[in-house]
Amino acid sequence: MTPQPNPEAGAAVKAADRAHVFHSWSAQELIDPLAVAGAEGSYFWDYDGRRYLDFTSGLVYTNIGYQHPKVVAAIQEQAARMTTFAPAFAVEARSEAARLIAERTPGDLDKIFFTNGGADAVEHALRMARLHTGRPKVLSAYRSYHGGTQQAVNVTGDPRRWASDSGTAGVVHFWAPFLYRSRFYAETEEQECARALEHLETTIAFEGPSTIAAIILETIPGTAGIMPPPPGYLAGVRELCDKHGIVLVLDEVMAGFGRTGTWFAADLYDVVPDLMTFAKGVNSGYVPLGGVAISPEIAATFATRAYPGGLTYSGHPLACAAAVATINVMEEEGVVRNAASLGASVVGPGLRELAERHPSVGEVRGTGMFWAVELVRDRETREPLVPYNASGEANAPMAAFAAAAKKAGLWPFVNMNRTHVVPPLNTGEAELKEGLAALDAALSVADEYVR
Repeated sequence: MTPQPNPEAGAAVKAADRAHVFHSWSAQELIDPLAVAGAEGSYFWDYDGRRYLDFTSGLVYTNIGYQHPKVVAAIQEQAARMTTFAPAFAVEARSEAARLIAERTPGDLDKIFFTNGGADAVEHALRMARLHTGRPKVLSAYRSYHGGTQQAVNVTGDPRRWASDSGTAGVVHFWAPFLYRSRFYAETEEQECARALEHLETTIAFEGPSTIAAIILETIPGTAGIMPPPPGYLAGVRELCDKHGIVLVLDEVMAGFGRTGTWFAADLYDVVPDLMTFAKGVNSGYVPLGGVAISPEIAATFATRAYPGGLTYSGHPLACAAAVATINVMEEEGVVRNAASLGASVVGPGLRELAERHPSVGEVRGTGMFWAVELVRDRETREPLVPYNASGEANAPMAAFAAAAKKAGLWPFVNMNRTHVVPPLNTGEAELKEGLAALDAALSVADEYVR
């Protein structure tokens, strides 16, 4: 679709937004939202006709891009047949979505509890774990994000937790492995893995294993930095959980449904959790949907004992119809295979080539269509380009980088001192190379701040 400029309409949209919309995670008078006129595939455009290649996939959820015609048609068809129905009933779209998801989840996670998104999936997974074990505590990692609702934000490990941290939510944080910024003075992935597992085992011992209901981990942390765990780490966590009767919860809200080049990131590590949360890519974000995939042991806890939780829109027919269509599209069009192939042949090599030429790049890491570029002031000391949780003038270098990317026609994902490369999974090779060229130009701006 060719964008048609209509600045008057854009001004009206912007005025209504500024008058009435309260935006998340923002100081309301300090933001300037872009008025978006349309989107298709891997692109969106504004009312002035400027088009942007989206390297954010929305918020890392448009895994099959914007406005895929088969998913749009499925939503339209479902709306004509049955727009909504209460969750206590068996409905075709809901049943089929659950079946297709269960077919792809690792191991025997065959029961699906539907939620409206990722945060409430985490809420319910942790509730299930606590009820199943009869224990109060949850262990979660620093450098993590699990959602904005009360329990989900408390298990989160990044600064968005701070304003809502109750301090008594039954959550204990620990350090997960991340060799580039190791908390364990490790020099190799093997050392990082062993020392991180020793740290976790000690934390369990000092907290009291009999008090811990669950350990929750993003299989590959997303917003916090796309940090693939070293080989053996997740298997080691699984062993610790089995040893102490602790429920292992893997959060695949961002990493799931093809983002890593596999259906779920857990497939890369041959680990099966007891509970797994999902959302986002399950239906490319076309209609809000999330859920929890549940092991037989935990499902059995609620076989004759009512599970005390639910949502009015659990398994909403429109959302589930979109999930069915999305999963079928991903199969028919080889979307997961495309993410793996182009991630390995185009994105990874392209980013590493940029790293060789730009002194502001400290590290490139990722898999599939799930990559992070760590920006630094000094490669030797690994000083971040901006301080942790920087804002205002302190964040000026990253703001300049983002502005340069947008000027080059790329909408970047920027968080702290990183840019993440997370385009739709069906983005083509030519589009990816276009995005890498725009990143090249933007990194030249970041280079100006290197010591």
